[in-house]
Amino acid sequence: MSLETVKTHLARYDKTGAVIEFETSTATVELAAAALGIEPARIAKSLSFLREGHALIVVAAGDVRVDNKKFKDTFAVKAKMLTSEQVAALTGHIVGGVCPFALPDSAELYFDISMRRFTTMFPACGTPHTAIELTLAELENITQNRDWVDVCKLPDATPEHASN
Repeated sequence: MSLETVKTHLARYDKTGAVIEFETSTATVELAAAALGIEPARIAKSLSFLREGHALIVVAAGDVRVDNKKFKDTFAVKAKMLTSEQVAALTGHIVGGVCPFALPDSAELYFDISMRRFTTMFPACGTPHTAIELTLAELENITQNRDWVDVCKLPDATPEHASN
C-alpha cells in the first residue's frame, strides 16, 4: 500500500495533515530518530512475523528487542520474522515503511507495553520516508489493534563494568 492509501485511512480520523514526509530515509529506528530529532525509543517500530500464513505485527518502542520466550508463550508460535517479499505481500507495506495503518484484514496487530513509557510515539506511514506523531490513545483509535502484549525486553540500563 502506498502513502496515499495510508493518508486515505488517516483522513477518517482527521490525521492526514499530521503525516511528516522526509527527503532522507527513515527506514530504521536510528534514521527515523535522527530525522525527527528524538530519542530512538520513541519510534514505534512495526515488527512483522509469520503466523499461520498471515502477518502478525507487534508495534513496539524503538529501543526494545523481542523476547523469544515471551513471544512464544503469548502467541504459541516461534518468532519468525517475515522476509522482505513476505512483508510487502502480507502487510501491504514495504520494509522500512510498515505501519499499523491500512493493513489487510488478515494481518494481526498488537501493541507491546514497551510503548506505554511515552505519551506519544512516531510510527511510519507506509513508506521509508514518513512518520506521524500520535498519542497512544490516538494510535489505538485509528488502528485495528487486537490487544496490548508484553513480548519485548527493555535494553539493559546497567553498564557491563561499573567503575569504582
